[in-house]
Amino acid sequence: MTQELIRSFLDATPLPTLLVDQSERLIGANTAAVTLLGRAIVGRHYATILRQPNVITAIEGCLRERAPKTARHLANDGAQDTTFEVTLRYVPGIGAVSGGAAMLSFIDVTDREQISQMRRDFVANVSHELRTPLTAVMGFIETLRGAARDDPKARDRFLNIMEDEANRMNRLVGDLLSLNRVESEERVRPQELVDLKGHLASTLKTLTPVAEAQGVALHIYAPEDAIEIIGDPDQLQQVFTNLVENAIKYGGDRVEVRLTFMDRDTAVRGPAARIQVIDNGPGIDAIHLPRLTERFYRADSHRSREMGGTGLGLAIVKHIINRHRGRLRAESDLGKGSVFTVTLPVKTKI
Repeated sequence: MTQELIRSFLDATPLPTLLVDQSERLIGANTAAVTLLGRAIVGRHYATILRQPNVITAIEGCLRERAPKTARHLANDGAQDTTFEVTLRYVPGIGAVSGGAAMLSFIDVTDREQISQMRRDFVANVSHELRTPLTAVMGFIETLRGAARDDPKARDRFLNIMEDEANRMNRLVGDLLSLNRVESEERVRPQELVDLKGHLASTLKTLTPVAEAQGVALHIYAPEDAIEIIGDPDQLQQVFTNLVENAIKYGGDRVEVRLTFMDRDTAVRGPAARIQVIDNGPGIDAIHLPRLTERFYRADSHRSREMGGTGLGLAIVKHIINRHRGRLRAESDLGKGSVFTVTLPVKTKI
């Protein structure tokens, strides 16, 4: 096979592809491989280009045994680390003295690796969040079987703490199930007609006892005309409850909920309903805002756990709003409170 034919063959391959012959030199590389590994690589010894031991071992084995091999190649595209799965196949009759060559194809598996890492991180976070209250419960059980067995005051105090920790685990399991459900439904468009004003009023009515217990005043501002959208009423109720409850727990002494209709909003490219949950609390440092919707991310971990937070609420909110083709925006200045804005598309104003 001539060099020109080799080049034409490799250029017809969509994946980054190389040929290494028995002289241990690169005899061919397509454009994608040059982009990945650099220019002027043809003719050089493969070990000077592919310096990773597992790739070198795979090439040696493929050339020696004339058998398929696989390896992993790690790189960086300038923005992030990348991972490639390298598949090697022996091609007879080409290269130096027609002794055959190893053909290497590089398959980008970065996304797959990132998903796997996210899954590992998620399992680690869940394990940690469950282990903390479980350890406390087990410790108090051991104490109640020992010194506190005949101490009524200590027994009652420990049982109350155990109940709180059990409730915390129950909330976490509930949020995990909810997150799994909303993720699985994210690509399914909702079909029901939802009255946003009624939903918001119902949310505030439900949370009024919670607000009163913490000395927080709730206020709702909405137009006289109804604003209706196509949505999932249960999931939207979950969104409003989560945002208002967070404002009550972590805001100041006043929470406002504002509902407005806009003829056109650039976020949804058309008519929209805007729901804003505004508090006058201590605010959130700007460094935390981009990560608030990540699973288990907390701007104030200690306070969140004290208030019974699981770190999943805003992740659930994000997925629900995505399902409704809406947008969520968080704005805050330290000492000036926070504003969480939900924008949902509206076809017509009723």
